[in-house]
Amino acid sequence: MKKNNSKLLSIIATVVMAIVSLIALFPIISMVLSSFIPSSSLMRNGISFSFPWSELTLSNYTYIFTQSAEYWTWYGNSLWISALMIVLSLFFSSMVGYALAMYDFKGSNLFFVAVVFILMVPFEILMLPLFQLMIDTMLIDTYLGVILPGVVAPVAVFFFRQYALGLPKELMDAARIDGSTEYGIFFKIMLPLMGPSLAAMAILQGLGSWNNFLWPLLVLRSNDMFTLPLGLATLLTPYGNNYDILIAGSVMTIIPIVILFLFFQRYFISGLTVGGVKG
Repeated sequence: MKKNNSKLLSIIATVVMAIVSLIALFPIISMVLSSFIPSSSLMRNGISFSFPWSELTLSNYTYIFTQSAEYWTWYGNSLWISALMIVLSLFFSSMVGYALAMYDFKGSNLFFVAVVFILMVPFEILMLPLFQLMIDTMLIDTYLGVILPGVVAPVAVFFFRQYALGLPKELMDAARIDGSTEYGIFFKIMLPLMGPSLAAMAILQGLGSWNNFLWPLLVLRSNDMFTLPLGLATLLTPYGNNYDILIAGSVMTIIPIVILFLFFQRYFISGLTVGGVKG
C-alpha cells in the first residue's frame, strides 16, 4: 500500500512539474515562433498566442546573417566582456572567499561582515560613486570600465567562502609539510576541489554579465562598443522599430547561456547545494 501511494505521489509530482515547466517555457517558445514571422506581420499584430503558421519564414534570420553587421559587433562585445568577467571573477573571488574561510587573520570576521553588508546594498546606491570613479580613472566608454566593478563580486566571495569551509584543512597541513607554498596549496590542491562551486558560479556570473544592461548603459558611449542588450534596445525608437533584428536577435542571445549551462550542468546543483549549507 505504501509503495502504491509513493508511486502515485511520484507520478503526480512529475505531472505537476511538467506543467509548471511548460508554463515557464511558454514565453520562450512564443518568442522563438515569433522570430519566424515577417516584421510587417509583427508590427501589425504584435506577439500573440495565435500564430499565423502560413506566414512563417526564415527572412528575419537571413537578414541578421547577411545584412546586420552591427548586430554581430554587439554579439562579439558581449561574448568578450562576459568571458573576461567569468574568468576574472572566478579567479579573484575564489581567492578572496578561500582566504576568508581557511585563514585566521586579524580582521577576517570584519571583512566577511563587510561582504555580507555589501550584499544587502542595492546596486543603484553604488551606481553613482562607481560612475564617478570611472570618470576619474578615464574608463568611460571602455571595456575595462564595464568589467572592473564586477571582478570581485560580493555574492561570489560569499559563495566561495561557504564552499571552502567544507574543505579539509588537513590537506593544507600535509602540503606545507611537503614544502608547498600557500599559492601552490591553493592552485594545485584546493582549487581543483572547488570545481563544482566554480562551475556553478561560472553559470551565474556569465548569466549576470550577459544580461547586464544598466551598468554598460552608463559606461559605454560608442555604438560599436555596445553590448547585445544595449544594441537591441537601440532598435526600439519613436521613429520605428526594427523587428527583423530585435526578435530573431533576442532568440540568438539565448544560445551562449544554454551552451554554458549544458557545459557546467553536471556540477551546477552540487555546487549550489554544498556551497549553500556549509558554514
